Amino acid sequence: MRLQLTRWGVWRFGAASILAFLALVIASAAFRALRHRDTPDPAEALLPRLPQDAQIQAYFNHAESALYTDPYRQQTRFGDDLEQVVIDAIHQAQTSIDLAVHELNLPRIALALRQQHQAGIRIRVIVEHQYRQAQRPLNPRQIQALDQRERRKYQDWMTWVDQNQNGQLESVELADRDAMTILQAGGVPIQDDTADGSKGSDLMHHKLLVIDRQTVITGSANLTWSDIHGDFSTPTSQGNANHLLKINSAAVAQQFSQEFNLMWGNGNGKTGRFGLKKPYRPPQQFNLAADSNLIVQFSPTSSKQPWSQSVNGLIGRSIQRSQDSIDFALFVFSDQQLSNLLETKAQQGVTIQGLIDPGFAYRYYSEALDLLGLRLADSRCRDEPDNRPWRQPITTVGIPQLSEGDLLHHKFAVIDDRWVITGSQNWSEAANRGNDENLLVIENVTVAAHFRREFDRLYRSAILGISAPLQAQQAAHQSRCPMPSLTRH
Repeated sequence: MRLQLTRWGVWRFGAASILAFLALVIASAAFRALRHRDTPDPAEALLPRLPQDAQIQAYFNHAESALYTDPYRQQTRFGDDLEQVVIDAIHQAQTSIDLAVHELNLPRIALALRQQHQAGIRIRVIVEHQYRQAQRPLNPRQIQALDQRERRKYQDWMTWVDQNQNGQLESVELADRDAMTILQAGGVPIQDDTADGSKGSDLMHHKLLVIDRQTVITGSANLTWSDIHGDFSTPTSQGNANHLLKINSAAVAQQFSQEFNLMWGNGNGKTGRFGLKKPYRPPQQFNLAADSNLIVQFSPTSSKQPWSQSVNGLIGRSIQRSQDSIDFALFVFSDQQLSNLLETKAQQGVTIQGLIDPGFAYRYYSEALDLLGLRLADSRCRDEPDNRPWRQPITTVGIPQLSEGDLLHHKFAVIDDRWVITGSQNWSEAANRGNDENLLVIENVTVAAHFRREFDRLYRSAILGISAPLQAQQAAHQSRCPMPSLTRH
C-alpha cells in the first residue's frame, strides 16, 4: 500500500484504512492511561552506560543511562540528546557538511549550519520537497481546514515561533526560530527531491549527515521536535522512539557521499537524481576492525531487479543467518517476503520477538497479523494479495506502550545479539521500491548491546499477542463485512 505524507507530516490513507484506523484509536483509548506506567523518573538511578565502539557509537533518545534537559520545553528526562549529537558534529566540521533529511524544523541545528556556512564550511542540505519552504502563518479559516494532526503540528510551530505569545508572527521571530527561514536567510544551499524536474520522488526519506567525508550520522530520527524531544501540544510526550549512529570511517562516508552527490547533482537544481532515476547500487561491505563489519545499501530498487537484490532482500539475507534470536522494533512492517522468511526461521527454532508502532501494527497489510496467525480484510472485505498467516503463530509480537503523542519510529532488528539491521528504511514495499533510503547491517557485539537494551526497554511493558485493540479491530470489521474477516489461518 502506498502512503503519502502531507506538508505537516500526516499519513493520508485511502478509504480502505480509515475505519480500521478509527477502531484502533477508540480501542487504544482504553489503555492510554497505562502508557505512563513505565515512563522513566529522572529522580531514579540511571542505568550504567554501555561501552561505545571506537568507530560506531549508538545514541537513543529514550536511553535510561543518560539524562538531558530538552532545550525547547526545559524538561529534564531520560535519553541521549540526539539534537546535540548532530550539533556537536556540525561544529566539529572543518571542510564540508552534507545533510539529507526528510524533515528539519529544529532551529538550533539550522543556526549551527548557518554559522558554519558563514565560517566558510561548505554546507549542502537536501530535504523532502514538502518541507523545503519556510512556513508562514495561517488565517483562522486555513487553520480550521487542517485535520487534527496537521493542526497540532501547526500549533506546536506557533508555540515556538511566537516568542512574545501575542498571536502574531513577526519577521524577527521567524528569523530567529523557524529553521527553514534561518537557513534560507543565511544563504545555506538547499535542494529537494524536485531537483530532477519531477514532482518529487515517492519520499526523500533519508536521515543522513556526512562530515568532512570522514564521519556519518544516520539512523531513524528526523531532525524535528516530534522525533527527538517531544511535542509542545502534548507535554507528556518525550519524542518518538528513535536512534542515531555516528560512524567514523572515511570508506563508509564515501558511500554516503556518493548517494548524496547523486541527489545533489551539480547544484543547479536540474541534475539531481532521486528515487528510481538513480542507478542500482549493490550492497557494499566494509571491514572496520577485526570484530566489526558493516554493509550499506541504498534504495530504491527498480521492480525490474529481483527482490533478492533489493535492500529488503539484504534484510532477508541477514534474517536467514540467524541461529538463535531475532528481535525487531519497527515503525511499519508490510513486506510479505520478510514475514515468510521469519516464519521459516521460527520453524527452525529461532526465537522471534517483535514490536510495531500501534498506528500500523493492526492494519490489514501489516505482517504483525501474519505472525499472530491472523488475517484481516480491507474495507471491501478482501484479503491482501499473497497474504500468508503463519501456520504456527507466535504470541511474542505486539505493540509498545508509549507516552501520549509518541510513536515507535525505529527501524531496527537485533540478530543473535551480534548483528544489527538499521537505517532509514521501513520494512515495506514502498520504501524498497520507491523511496530514497539507506540501510546498514552491522556485525558488532558492542553496537548490538545498545540496541538490545533499547529493545528490552520497549518490550518489557509491551502489549503482546491478540490484544484488546486488535479484538476491537476484529469487531469493527466483522460488523462491516458479511463474513468474519479476522480468523485463524
